[in-house]
Amino acid sequence: MVLPSSLPPEFDRGVVTTVHQGDCLVSAETDLTYSTVLGSCISACIRDVVANVGGMNHFLLAEQSGSAKDRYGASARYGAFAMEQLINKVLTRGTGKKSNLEIKVFGGGKINAALDDVGAKNIDFVREFLAAEGYILAKEDMGGNYARRVMFKPASGRAFIKRLDNTANASIAKEELAVAATRRQALVTKPVVEDDIELF
Repeated sequence: MVLPSSLPPEFDRGVVTTVHQGDCLVSAETDLTYSTVLGSCISACIRDVVANVGGMNHFLLAEQSGSAKDRYGASARYGAFAMEQLINKVLTRGTGKKSNLEIKVFGGGKINAALDDVGAKNIDFVREFLAAEGYILAKEDMGGNYARRVMFKPASGRAFIKRLDNTANASIAKEELAVAATRRQALVTKPVVEDDIELF
């Protein structure tokens, strides 16, 4: 995938909405762009190509249990929730047909050598999740040792990726892991209620 250093002139960002870790946003607005910065985190950009409805999430697993039954431990419930939530929102707003979904996934960088390769675990998780659900990735830009800015037009499905300078890595890693630690604690005290999710 060729990554230009600046937005192409035909990529009109319009109204920009930031997608933070834990967010899941869906829209059919043609003048809207979702934007996020990813270090180890993953963002899936999913669009119903018939209904022209799309969305973006932003999540981090952060730890692996090593259990054969639940390879990623409690944190996987958050990753699965993030993916199921986005898929279901797009299906509900769109045609309701899984075959109409176009999926692009970004992130999973190794941005801090002092930490475990959290990004690789996130990449493994999202690949395994999508394969288990029968989805094929249309586009991806994952891994590497850099952070990324991702801009996604939910109505058209166009995505723009900018690889960020390594000077941003330390602050991004610190922020991601702080948020992830808070979310892991929330999972322990208040587990995800699976009944709130309708699976398709």
